[in-house]
Amino acid sequence: MKIAVLPGDGIGPEIVAQAVKVLNALNLGISMTEAPIGGAGYEASGDPLPDATLKLAKESDAVLLGAVGDWKYDKLERHLRPERGLLRIRKELNLFANLRPALLYPELASASTLKPEVVSGLDIMIVRELTGDIYFGQPRGISKLENGEREGVNTMRYNESEIRRIGRVAFDIAMKRNKKVCSVDKANVLEATELWRQVMIELSADYPEVELSHMYVDNAAMQLIRAPKQFDVMVTGNIFGDILSDEASMLTGSIGMLPSASLDENNKGMYEPSHGSAPDIAGKDIANPLATILSVAMMLRYTFNDEANAQRVENAVKKALAQGYRTADIWTEGSTKVGCRAMGDAVVAAL
Repeated sequence: MKIAVLPGDGIGPEIVAQAVKVLNALNLGISMTEAPIGGAGYEASGDPLPDATLKLAKESDAVLLGAVGDWKYDKLERHLRPERGLLRIRKELNLFANLRPALLYPELASASTLKPEVVSGLDIMIVRELTGDIYFGQPRGISKLENGEREGVNTMRYNESEIRRIGRVAFDIAMKRNKKVCSVDKANVLEATELWRQVMIELSADYPEVELSHMYVDNAAMQLIRAPKQFDVMVTGNIFGDILSDEASMLTGSIGMLPSASLDENNKGMYEPSHGSAPDIAGKDIANPLATILSVAMMLRYTFNDEANAQRVENAVKKALAQGYRTADIWTEGSTKVGCRAMGDAVVAAL
């Protein structure tokens, strides 16, 4: 197994180091090679996705990513900013399916900003289409109108095959869970998502055991707060999924707990925490590495088809939490506050 390790920026190197520590503790004979991306890529070669990094990613079986971005790069031209490197590697590797589980560990029920009775037992899988929609649609850009006024344009677009393939991912996952899919769109005002709904309905005929429902995105945002346990698998487009998955992360107590997987059609994937680079706390050893460690579990499950070791990692995280270890973002009175490295050590000790 060959893994490209891309620590990135901000807290990325700190959290990735703990995930690598866990991988090494599993003794699976994994080959890991590190390369820069994001701001680190720009510093190394003037490109947020250096050619050598992309080559390594393409030649590897999976990619472990930290996070990209730093305020000091905000004044760069758009194509040189760290986030462009992330978007490009997703596109270059054809990582069209983003899986973001929102799972509440019992020990963290009090860390959520919602009442425990609302979130206890929460277990949602959000399936987000990742390579289309308004983030990639053309035309796009900022131009001047004839009257001299500036105009910004982005284009939301999906074709039938893009919708169908992400729909199949969601339905296949639902078949292994509670057989419920909620497709989120804005079909009442957006033609691109009207087509989305039509295709989802057509696709559902291939999965008669799965209950398909539809929900407008504004209502879905409300329902995630009002009654989140009504959802099993949610499937939606790129921009809606970006927003809803971050909202769902706070149901679990902290975005620092949420892993993610971005997969191609052959289950080659890039695995990363759902949170950002948090440059304000970089280097302080206070970041939560658990989302990155749990992303390793997703890597073992989806790319390497190693369910046993995926569960070993997840159970080690559960054990560390049960022992009372907490980073600052999930700390509550009576628990033991630890730093990033100590939390990684606790998970390794629990393996």
